[in-house]
Amino acid sequence: MVLCAVWPQKGFMSFQEIFARAERLGQSLGETALERDREGGTAKRERDQIRASGLLASSIPTDYGGYGASWLEVMQLVRLISGADSSLGHLFGFHHLLVATVRLFGARDQWEAAYRETASQSLFWGNALNPLDPGTTLTRSDAGLSISGKKSFCSGARDSDRLIVSANDPATGKLLVAAIPSTRAGIRYNQDWDNLGQRQTDSGSVELDGVVIQDSELLTTPGPLGSPFASLRPCIAQLVLGNVYLGIAQGALAIAKPYTHTQRRAWPASGASSASEDPYVLARYGEFYLQVESARLLADAAASALDAAWNAKESVTPEARGRAAVAIAATKVATTRASLDISTRIFDVMGARSTTAKLRLDRFFRNARTHTLHDPVDYKLKELGEWELSGKLPVPSFYS
Repeated sequence: MVLCAVWPQKGFMSFQEIFARAERLGQSLGETALERDREGGTAKRERDQIRASGLLASSIPTDYGGYGASWLEVMQLVRLISGADSSLGHLFGFHHLLVATVRLFGARDQWEAAYRETASQSLFWGNALNPLDPGTTLTRSDAGLSISGKKSFCSGARDSDRLIVSANDPATGKLLVAAIPSTRAGIRYNQDWDNLGQRQTDSGSVELDGVVIQDSELLTTPGPLGSPFASLRPCIAQLVLGNVYLGIAQGALAIAKPYTHTQRRAWPASGASSASEDPYVLARYGEFYLQVESARLLADAAASALDAAWNAKESVTPEARGRAAVAIAATKVATTRASLDISTRIFDVMGARSTTAKLRLDRFFRNARTHTLHDPVDYKLKELGEWELSGKLPVPSFYS
């Protein structure tokens, strides 16, 4: 299935229409997900399908040519696409995070230009930020600014149109962030991502060799963590991840249910005429429903809290930001558990024949296991414990 390359003018569609478009996209991505999981590498054709869908403009306000979707709506799109292919759901979600980074860290002229160009040109944003990796350094000379070094976990950088990069500034000891064209001279995208899951996120390394950075490309107004509003970036990142995990759980269930109805045999001791009437199979599905529905409600509540903080813009209070962070932490814990548990236990309700290699159903667990190690979920539990016991809100950082 190839999507039409021309879509109606942006800014004049309901979310129901946007969601229907995403459903068609997800169906198309799901048709090749199994084979592409085996292949790994860059999903160039599928990334171009996402470009052609127009959905890269979902989060951009209508005044700038986008669809003006809320974060609640964007996160629903992320988990829909992740249910079909969590690698591309990840890249789709991070695209919206990176566009938001320009809005949160940059000056008005910078984010207005980013909004307009992204919407009009269907630009796909990639990531070479990773603040936990100090491998790049900013150099100041008479010739101007440049960045050199290597960044790891650069999801979506390859085949991107715009790139968010970061480097340590030796003069100040601070992290500086810039938005640059992905084709800038001196950038090398290494094809060194070969992990057990999320195999088409291109989350390998990027090397920068004297990459020129214009002063106008630095995002310093207010820059990272420069205000409560700017500190919403890690909240968005964490919620994207949580919705990818929820999408994995939903995608695994979407395959397990028809298989149980049509392929699973009833166990002789059950006394049931079909596996779908086996009381223990039903009990497992009851647990799955409880996990997914609980996680979904938490995810939607967290997205609504994020929307409230986002809509307050520069006037958002530390308390509002903190309460959104608590809701997002709860989502992260619940979706981590749901994705890991369901992606493993679907085999209990599908039976031994479901482990055949041709179905490659282990991809859901491999994707969940790879991605949920993004950061230790125990630290989210610690934040929740501090909130519940002492009323202490999470302290903003680059990663939470």
